[in-house]
Amino acid sequence: MRTYDVLVVDDSIFMRKIISDLIAEDPQFRVVATAKNGREAVEMVKKLKPNAVTMDIEMPEMNGLDALKAIMTEHPTPVIMLSSLTQEGARETIVALERGAVDFVGKPSGSISLDLHKVKTALLEKLHMAVTTNVSKFSANPLRTRLLNKPKATENAPWKPKPPFTEKPAPPKVVPAAPTVPLAASSASAQVTQLVAIGTSTGGPRALHQVISAIPAHFPAPVVIVQHMPPNFTKSLAQRLDSVSELHVMEAEDGMILQNGSAYVAPGGYHMMIARSGPGAYRIYLSKEDPRNGHRPSVDVLFESLLPLKELKRHIVLMTGMGADGARGMLALKKAGAVTTIAESEETCIVYGMPRAAVELQCVTHILPQQEIAHQLTRAVVT
Repeated sequence: MRTYDVLVVDDSIFMRKIISDLIAEDPQFRVVATAKNGREAVEMVKKLKPNAVTMDIEMPEMNGLDALKAIMTEHPTPVIMLSSLTQEGARETIVALERGAVDFVGKPSGSISLDLHKVKTALLEKLHMAVTTNVSKFSANPLRTRLLNKPKATENAPWKPKPPFTEKPAPPKVVPAAPTVPLAASSASAQVTQLVAIGTSTGGPRALHQVISAIPAHFPAPVVIVQHMPPNFTKSLAQRLDSVSELHVMEAEDGMILQNGSAYVAPGGYHMMIARSGPGAYRIYLSKEDPRNGHRPSVDVLFESLLPLKELKRHIVLMTGMGADGARGMLALKKAGAVTTIAESEETCIVYGMPRAAVELQCVTHILPQQEIAHQLTRAVVT
């Protein structure tokens, strides 16, 4: 049985001990070293070449976000972030996932967190996944933040990370030109005749950033999204996507009416479903029903809610993630007349699980890398 080396990074000696002990309970892992700040972590990754790293965010000298960025640039290594379960922690975690972290585990707040033992199962599960992930394929072309100036004077204005976490603008990527969306068909008050539904899990925030930021303004369809993520984090994800997208992105609320040119992220802890509420009008419903496929929100629950809506042109997407959530729902929608079914290709997936399951069910019309999904969706919806 192979043993994997793990580097534990946290500024608290107590937390380093607790996390190391949790990891040591699995015989496949060995804590090869610990580091008390990001600067030490970068040097130890270079010297020891561990198979995975657990990384705290708030640390002296160099914080976890800057350390992650350096690691992914210089010595790409799977990193699991240990994030506090707070709004600030959620915002910073979304940035970490965009910068290349494989996943995160919620760390209870407080200087002495004995209840960290509660996250042992999740931590070990995600470490097992992380050590099999080839993150080097993502380091050569890191995802950059594309901040757009959208006038939105609301109390929930798009969050921008405070220094030192602010991303510097980068030269725009050269991507295939998307079809021009007719303005006449793009009014937010127009009837909804088409719908895009996206499901994703591990690696999803990075993938969603790539796809949602590339969908043009005046997109003549609403976009509904299920990302496997706990409460609080989905709100920060929606705010982050809103800040980089020409779409209006928000966390879904029960009873919301779908609008063209808007995207809705299912809130953590709730299933999201779509139902007809009138001619050309559709409403979001949230539910606390039992998890499906181990998840709430579940992609299958969202997809299955679209089955009766045969008057809609439905465009369905499954991207990176563990397991098979959404694959059966995609199959059912394909049989029910969905116009487009897209699976993210293995070459850009952090974890090729959910898309693979859909491909194996032979219900996929397009297998595409992340950077081509938005173009295909725009072409399908406009034409």
